Order: sequence, then C-alpha cells, then structure tokens
Amino acid sequence: MRILKVFSVLLCYPTVELQEAITDIRSIVQAEPLINERNKEALGKLLDQIEQLDIYELEENYVLLFDRSRSLSLNLFEHVHGESRDRGSAMVDLLHTYQAAGFDLSSSELPDHLPVLLEFLSTRPQDEARALLQDAGAILLALADRLQRRETPYAAVLQSLVTMAGVDQHDSEAAALMAEKLDDPEDLQALDAVWEEAAVTFGPESMDSCAGLLSGRPVAADLGAAEQMLRAQLADPAFTDNPAAEFPIHIQRSVKAQPQKGGSDV
Repeated sequence: MRILKVFSVLLCYPTVELQEAITDIRSIVQAEPLINERNKEALGKLLDQIEQLDIYELEENYVLLFDRSRSLSLNLFEHVHGESRDRGSAMVDLLHTYQAAGFDLSSSELPDHLPVLLEFLSTRPQDEARALLQDAGAILLALADRLQRRETPYAAVLQSLVTMAGVDQHDSEAAALMAEKLDDPEDLQALDAVWEEAAVTFGPESMDSCAGLLSGRPVAADLGAAEQMLRAQLADPAFTDNPAAEFPIHIQRSVKAQPQKGGSDV
C-alpha cells in the first residue's frame, strides 16, 4: 500500500524535496481507489499548501502543530498511556511486531511515531495494514478531530486513514480523547507545565528489549535524500509495492546472517 508511504512522508517534517515531489504525490493520491473523493479534495488542499508556501513557513507551521502541541503528538501511545510504564510495554510490543516482519528501526524516532508505523504498514498486505490501523483507530479519530478543530489541512491525512481503516466513528475511547482540552502552542507557560512530567519508564526488561533498536543503530540516510528517491520512484509507472521498491526513511529490513560456505582450505 504505497499510499501509506506517501502519508508517512507527508506527516514528516517538511523539506524542499517534499515540495518538489508534490506533483507526483498528487497523481498517486488521485489514482488511489481507497481514498474517497471528499478526502482527495481535502488532501489536495494540503498538497497545495506544501507546494506553494515558503519552506520556512511550512516548517514553522509543522513545529507549532506537532512538536509544540502535546495533544497533537504523532507519538501514538502518548495519547493513551502518557508517561506510564504501560507505554513502555506497548512500545516493546510494537517493536516486536516490526522485528517479526523482518524490520528494524533505522531512525531516532520512537516506534509509535505515526510516520514510522505508516512506513511499516506500507510494506504489509492490505488486510493486515487495515487491521493495525483499526487497532489505533481511537487515536487516529481523535487526532483527525483535533486537527480539524485547528483548521489545518493536515487533518486530511488523518481523516483519510480513519476512512480507509473503517474506524468506528462512535468509539467510546475516541470520544473520551476528543473531549480533552486542546493545548495552545502559543501559551509557553502552559506548555511547560504540561511537559513537566517524568520521562517514559520502560523498566529493566523493556530497556533490554529496546536497546538494540533505540541505540547503537546507524541513523537513516538524510530525509531529504530519501525523499528525492521517493520523487523518482513515484514518477516511475513501474513502481509497485514490493521489497525491491523500498527506500527506507524510518525502518530497514533486518540484516540476515549469511550462511557460511561449507569446507575450508587446509
């Protein structure tokens, strides 16, 4: 499902390379049968904004939305587990899901970061990807609602995910999340108070499980370079959803130990 890779990139920090790829991304969005016309129109407004605004304005808008607003954090478990130990356990479970499918993290983002999850799901069969999106449905629905209330075109990506996954619009957990007050990214004193909490505690077992993926790994190639590859591959009509067409930003296929050749020189 390459549309999920496109959504992953759209939710990443904006770059000039992304702006240059918008024409190709627009073609992919318009041709995607899983997106309805209403969502395509809304996505078009986001693509127009990314393409037309000055890059520094795009960066500022992105930071105000996702980096300085905890209620809009793209780290999904933040919304349901906060800084509790449960978040650490959920994080490890998600890491194991990536590993079981043959992937390691290759960026500094946490495994529950939505662009990371979407990049992973872009490699999975449609039914599996849809099921995992449904598992996160309450959070996706709440984020879509919050972004709509902020009147930002980024809401189109979340609403498209909600629609594609068939998320229950009347989910009680989502309703509870949507009832929470939005934080104001311009109110620095209030933001300081919100963020003054203990860091996530994974616990000894969780730290052991995470250490191999969250530290000591080579950082992924420059995001701009990865997006240049995105632009080139989206423009290629032969592009298909298969491992040979992958170009990693946040995840990479695990390196398998090569079998040793039999025999030895004596």
